[in-house]
Amino acid sequence: MSIQQKTHPGVYALAIAAFAIGIAEFVVVGILPSLATAFQISLSRAGGLVGFYALALAVGTPVLVLCLARIPRKALLLGLIAVFLAGNLVSALAGSYAVLLTGRMITAVAHGSFFAIGATVAAHLAPKGQAGKAIALMFAGLTLAMVIGVPLGSFIGNAANWRLPFFAVAALAALAWLATLRLVPAIEVHADGTLAEQLAALRQPAILTMMTVTVLGFGTSFAAFTFVTPILTAITGFSTNSASVLLVVFGLATLIGNLAGGRWAVTLGWRSALRRMILCLLLAFIILTVAMSHKVAMVPMLFIWGALAFGMSPAFQAGMLETAERYAPRAVGFASALNIAGFNLGITLGQNAGSVLVSHELLAFTPLASAVLSALALLPLSRLRSNTPPTHNT
Repeated sequence: MSIQQKTHPGVYALAIAAFAIGIAEFVVVGILPSLATAFQISLSRAGGLVGFYALALAVGTPVLVLCLARIPRKALLLGLIAVFLAGNLVSALAGSYAVLLTGRMITAVAHGSFFAIGATVAAHLAPKGQAGKAIALMFAGLTLAMVIGVPLGSFIGNAANWRLPFFAVAALAALAWLATLRLVPAIEVHADGTLAEQLAALRQPAILTMMTVTVLGFGTSFAAFTFVTPILTAITGFSTNSASVLLVVFGLATLIGNLAGGRWAVTLGWRSALRRMILCLLLAFIILTVAMSHKVAMVPMLFIWGALAFGMSPAFQAGMLETAERYAPRAVGFASALNIAGFNLGITLGQNAGSVLVSHELLAFTPLASAVLSALALLPLSRLRSNTPPTHNT
């Protein structure tokens, strides 16, 4: 007989913040052509708003987490949400591509640090053995943004004004700040070690290997996903408005996949769950190369793609937290930050691979680049093992 354990309300507050963050990060994908037109730049250069965002996040997150390691978790989360809000206001008011990029990078650093700290807080608030599910619930805010926020923001940004989605995200950030203030308790996550103890995590092969898996495994989708709107319009033949609606299909899949992935990380073990999902994603990208020329086939493939790509997120983060607790217990927060950096180094890697193909008029080959990255992700994964056996509710 299973025992239903209640989720701490603080996890829901983290999910609200993640919802705002998800819109901020991914709405740019939906309005990329509009931004290119507004600032009179090429589509491949506009793609830098995705890639540089991820790069700023990847570089800034571990550094910021190290610098802020002694600040109480709740106060730190509130401060990061405030910086995130400010970055979106800068983006919304930008009069040039350079200012927009600056606003995006400010937002990115706050985003990454929030998820690094938020994941450790969610795991702390979860019942024993259920960290993967709690992390998945927090990430559900991110994936829910893909279902509702990104398609709606893309539609408004393309139909009315590209600035409106950024103003909307700033308003959501204010709501997330209030929810965090009210619902997240003032808890003490185990003390981080000295600077030297935290940096020692970089010398642990298991931690670096786990980060490599995250870079390649999560980044695999972004060679194609960065340019999903041009793929849907120029190759599949959908209108721009229809492409925005189809992002709902992708977003719904990410939400379902994320929640299922969190459960699989608990029941199968994170390593086994990752191996199965990466293999399936590799096959999906090969099929997508043919399917994207056909409207009827493209819709279900978008769903499968979204479910697998974002279903891996909880397993990546659960794997890093478990690995850090074993090999660097005094640097769990820093290791979490490294993995968040890994997510976004992967986005940068995927976006740049896709941009190179697009700049050579090879948009149709971006899913193949994603397939190659999927295959590469399996290599470091084979060197890791899930240290905790699968657990089941009793």
